[in-house]
Amino acid sequence: MATSPTPMDPIDVFWHEGMLKHETGTGVFDSGMDPGFLDVLEKNPENSERVKNMLSILKRGPISPYISWHPGTPALVPQLLSFHTQEYINELIEADRNGGKMLCTGTFLNPGSWDAALLVAGTTLSAMKHILDGCGKIAYALVRPPGHHAQPTQADGYCFLNNAGLAVQLALDSGCQKVAVIDIDVHYGNGTAEGFYRSNKVVLTISLHMNHGTWGPSHPQNGSVDELGEGEGFGYNMNIPLPNGTGDRGYVYAMTELVIPAIEKFEPNMIVWVVGQDSSAVSSLSLFSL
Repeated sequence: MATSPTPMDPIDVFWHEGMLKHETGTGVFDSGMDPGFLDVLEKNPENSERVKNMLSILKRGPISPYISWHPGTPALVPQLLSFHTQEYINELIEADRNGGKMLCTGTFLNPGSWDAALLVAGTTLSAMKHILDGCGKIAYALVRPPGHHAQPTQADGYCFLNNAGLAVQLALDSGCQKVAVIDIDVHYGNGTAEGFYRSNKVVLTISLHMNHGTWGPSHPQNGSVDELGEGEGFGYNMNIPLPNGTGDRGYVYAMTELVIPAIEKFEPNMIVWVVGQDSSAVSSLSLFSL
């Protein structure tokens, strides 16, 4: 006898349209350069169209009846210091005050970018607080610019502030004994890993990504299996580099054989998902759940 399907738990989505004001410009790929002989310049890969499509999917797609929408709010500078250094935050504030700056290859803080970054951080923290306060089981922070490459002391890979890292720290500061991070973006979540690389066994960072290695001074980490953490954090960073072209079966295998056993052994109170969709075809966002 067939049973009725179990109703889907509601998903609390946190979003603010002010994030669209982060303009990344045009050029050759992500360089921002105009060689002077092209009829059409490319948009930077991290542009607002990606998150607009994700927004439309959530508002009009098949899971829209199960979504509850919540406004995002900007973070305050002191909240950023739980993950980032004061010196780095001062650099971002100064760059904004001076009208913008290329912080590293492809990563441009333009007029409006800093306000958007504060909205992203605050929206992410609001999503985490929603869960911590017992107001829901799943909170989805739909955000851009992304954050998982941003390290405590520097920007990287289109990222200014590490939203996942800030959320993890909020969970710890609110009484969670252990927090796990699972990052499925196609690129290594190096910034989040770096932030907790020497942590005292309270944060487990797991990243599934293509085997791309380092890409310069802003991204010295290579995402290899031997980057395991240091000091008290040794053994609490788990990298799972995947061959290019890995599909659903490969991800299911990695999750079943590696990720789930690691999570079960670690026994976290909270799981933070970093769900960059560039391993498929949509936009970047972060998911937080118990």
